[in-house]
Amino acid sequence: MGFVVLVLLCALTGLVFGDAKPKACLDLRQFYSSKGFSLNEVPQTEISGEHLGVCSRSYTCCTSGMEENLLNLSRREFETQVKESGRTLQASLNSQFKSFDEYFLELFNRSEASLQTSFQTGFGSLFSQNAKVFQDLYSDLRHYYRGSRVNLEEALNEFWARLLERLFKALNAQYMIGEEYLECVAKQSETLKPFGDTPRELKTKITHTVIAAKTFSQGLVISGEAVRKVSEVYMSTECVRAVMKMTYCPYCSGVAFAKPCSNYCKNVMKGCLANQADLNSEWRNLADSMLEVADKLSRPYSVDSVVLSLPKRIAEAILYMQDNLNTFNNKVFQACGSPAQSSKSEDQIKRGRNTAEEVSGTPGAQLEKLVRLSDVSRMLRDMMQYWVHLPRNLCLDRESELSETDGCWNGMKVDRYLPEVMGDGLASQINNPEVEIDITKPDMTVRKQIMELKIMINRLKYAVNGNDVDFQDTSDDISGSGSGMCAGDQCSRDTRLSVPNTDKPIVYGYPSENKKVVKGRSSQNLPCVSLYLLSLVTVLLRR
Repeated sequence: MGFVVLVLLCALTGLVFGDAKPKACLDLRQFYSSKGFSLNEVPQTEISGEHLGVCSRSYTCCTSGMEENLLNLSRREFETQVKESGRTLQASLNSQFKSFDEYFLELFNRSEASLQTSFQTGFGSLFSQNAKVFQDLYSDLRHYYRGSRVNLEEALNEFWARLLERLFKALNAQYMIGEEYLECVAKQSETLKPFGDTPRELKTKITHTVIAAKTFSQGLVISGEAVRKVSEVYMSTECVRAVMKMTYCPYCSGVAFAKPCSNYCKNVMKGCLANQADLNSEWRNLADSMLEVADKLSRPYSVDSVVLSLPKRIAEAILYMQDNLNTFNNKVFQACGSPAQSSKSEDQIKRGRNTAEEVSGTPGAQLEKLVRLSDVSRMLRDMMQYWVHLPRNLCLDRESELSETDGCWNGMKVDRYLPEVMGDGLASQINNPEVEIDITKPDMTVRKQIMELKIMINRLKYAVNGNDVDFQDTSDDISGSGSGMCAGDQCSRDTRLSVPNTDKPIVYGYPSENKKVVKGRSSQNLPCVSLYLLSLVTVLLRR
């Protein structure tokens, strides 16, 4: 009987201890060396993992020093991956800005060149003696478009006032007209309308067009800057631990072939990029607002017609004044008095000719504009979901191609992944089983960019109606409009942060590594098994 018991004991002991021989760490050594690390501290065979702080504490091929190296590597690689993804979008935004910017500035150049050529032919010395007035107009338009603090309406008013002053003196060369008399003439211009309705009509068209173009360009720049800054946000220690656990713990555990389960990877990425995902709402609003402005700019002849037809409209205004000079003079003389005759005898300026072409955009230029705006619109639609799709996109090259029911790495072993995928944004991560995150402490860099996006959205909404808003007004209500431009850090505005979702947490029946749940070799339970066998032997011997 005793012999039988001994045989049984040996057989059971063999079943328990038969797999106790440590495995070689060949795969990990090759991988670790490929990352540029020294093999000096890498064990030849598996060792106890009790020293590890992230990976499973079962048998392992990693030392604590190796784990630290892999943590640092995980941070560098993940932050680089996020930045590279952002650079791709930023490069696209910058490219679209450059394309639109070049197109719009070229319109100004063509318009000014047309004015110089046609006015030299049509007005001769009347133009050449006053050329700077027209040059300053185009200079102001360019500066405003570029974002300088130029009041667009005042610039246009100043242009017509200066033009009136120069033309009144030139067309009335037989009179002695001083500065005081010109001031009186200027006061009469609002009621007498020396240039007809052209100044008012042009002001409306120019302000609507240039404000829309400028704000659209700013939207592209602000979007690119937001992507750059948010993509450079420092990743938390908890995020880095989760990424390392997902990416490199399989190597330590001897299952280098295993890739993360799809939902597991998504939860890690959603936890790491929770703050970035909070941009989603304002990011979509920004894209929608920019699409609305792009639609306004792409309407047939809207941009081309206004900018390229400036020479013809201004020439019409000058000719209107020449044709109605006697009537205008009589009313001015009644209000300001008759000026003294000049002793100089100068030839009377002949009526000019409007040789500027009726420009509504050539078919080629119109097609070019539509193609460029179409490209921008397509990109804006594509980028709408960027921040909420970023976790999924970053998982594409990481996650297993196998289904969740097949063999994939779930954070502890090759098996199914049970927890559900978290929602998007910081508040939704309260129950994230992979990344511990304090939802009450949002990232301030991201919050600042959300504020910047809200400001830009407001500008775009006003730009659709031809208004430009100065955001130095810190009122929460949207009020007033002007042609001012608030540049860079001079813009400030209170923004109320949204209250995070505090729904009741969902409890998962799935163990977390943070709770020190270890799933390793059965040899970890050797003390219990041995006591059980000894008890069994004792009972049998007594019988």
